[in-house]
Amino acid sequence: MNLFRSEEHIIRWLASREAGATTSVVILSALAHSWWGDRLDPNWQPHSREQNQSILHGLGLVGPFWELPRV
Repeated sequence: MNLFRSEEHIIRWLASREAGATTSVVILSALAHSWWGDRLDPNWQPHSREQNQSILHGLGLVGPFWELPRV
C-alpha cells in the first residue's frame, strides 16, 4: 500500500506504468473500521466471505481488484 497526496502525485510516481486500485484515505479508514471494528467484542465471530464482500460493496469498492476469492 502506498499513500499519495493527489492524483497527480500518483501519475508521476507511476511513470507511465498502469495503476492498480486506488481509493481515498477516508474510504480506507471506513474500510478498516468496518472490517476490524468488532474484533474486540467478546462474542466475535469471523465474518463470512459474503459479509466481507458486502462491506467492500457498501463502500463502493467494486471491480475485479475488490472481489474476494471463493474458496
